[in-house]
Amino acid sequence: MAKVEVTIVTYRDIFQEEAKEIGRYSDEYRDLSALILLDRGDMKLIETEDGQTVQVDTDWGTVVVTAKLSEEDEEHPGLAFMPNSPWSNQLVSGDTGTSKIPEFKRIRAKVSATDKEVDTISDLVERIRAD
Repeated sequence: MAKVEVTIVTYRDIFQEEAKEIGRYSDEYRDLSALILLDRGDMKLIETEDGQTVQVDTDWGTVVVTAKLSEEDEEHPGLAFMPNSPWSNQLVSGDTGTSKIPEFKRIRAKVSATDKEVDTISDLVERIRAD
């Protein structure tokens, strides 16, 4: 299965914040949080389409999220965007170094198409408890 290497930048989303008020375990929160925005060329490389699931792997974790076609006018191969959420947090090192702040802006990852379902928040909680 083809993989593409990307650098993920996380961001805050107002709609995600509204969905959080409904509940972090809600389908709406997952739909707005468990996603990755990819460049058209990167999606083509991994043979996936808008709305399909992808697996995102880093040295620190793995998540299955929904791939969305980035709406940016300019192409940005190798650069992906994810909402700051429990899903993107699974991909970040716990080592904060001297800054004492996790690195959420330059997450190096590999993305591949998958037929797995999007991870639920319960799946993520289970993984955290197992560590």
